[in-house]
Amino acid sequence: MDYCSGGDLHAVLRRRPGGRLPVAAARFYAAEVLLALEYLHALGFVYRDLKPENVLLRGDGHVVLSDFDLALPASVEPAVRRRQVRKLGHRKKRIMPSCFSANGGSIDDGEVDAKEQFEFVAEPTAANSKDCVGTHEYLAPELVSGTGHGNGVDWWAFGVFLYELVYGRTPFKGHAKDTTLKNILSKQVTYPQLDGEADAAQLRDLIGRLLERDPRRRMGSARGAAEIKRHPFFAGVDWALIRCVAPPVVPDKDAAAAAGAGDKKAKLGSWNSLGGKKRSSFGRKSNYEERQGVFRKLMSWSQESRSKKAKTNKVKL
Repeated sequence: MDYCSGGDLHAVLRRRPGGRLPVAAARFYAAEVLLALEYLHALGFVYRDLKPENVLLRGDGHVVLSDFDLALPASVEPAVRRRQVRKLGHRKKRIMPSCFSANGGSIDDGEVDAKEQFEFVAEPTAANSKDCVGTHEYLAPELVSGTGHGNGVDWWAFGVFLYELVYGRTPFKGHAKDTTLKNILSKQVTYPQLDGEADAAQLRDLIGRLLERDPRRRMGSARGAAEIKRHPFFAGVDWALIRCVAPPVVPDKDAAAAAGAGDKKAKLGSWNSLGGKKRSSFGRKSNYEERQGVFRKLMSWSQESRSKKAKTNKVKL
């Protein structure tokens, strides 16, 4: 991986007032991360550790994903799918003979012109795992409950990621880690007021579709990034040329040069250390068993709850 002189996106957020970005800036970073996830999924990998700490900024301000310790390999079958597109504002008109219409001419039959489009989908929908891995605030409900998870966990995490970029915090964070896990399973998402942001409604709609607790109904789970790209929030994004767009934050031009200069290491280090305390991920291969034990302890309340529910159902039967 190339050296990323700009540090990570977590540091960028912590330097901003309120720890948040304007919607336009958040859209840029979300779009680049979305393309990265699309590429990973096309290769047959579920990332499972999306968070600002793992999004690095290159010297030119564009981002790359890092830290693939938790990636889940899975089979993927690329496919080209057909879909109907409604062209709003272009209503069909039928030509009517004068014997059926007093004035002849045409009438509006209320239908909307539609055209057929094809889209490329390469999503590891067959991925399945029951590993307890990830970062607490970014865990999907199916991962917390232990029922098994697949590619949908990345799209849930993408929703949490977008929420944090715009609102300066994650939507389910509690005062303790076990409270966070409970919130993920049951708490309703709230959206603070965004003053002066014209796209706030579209943003909330997209986040709501990504933070769907049922992975089968979650946006992206079936059709992948192609479905998310079509959302109105990303209208106007030139996906093919996004690397030609000027990023919201461009690290100091001398940051890359300072990387190899011993007398400037302190300056470079200060750039990367502004992010405060970083959130750790569970399940890293370097200390897997210990982290699994801690994670199971934090989730013991969930396991006990499921056990009691199962016993109750047996009694009813």
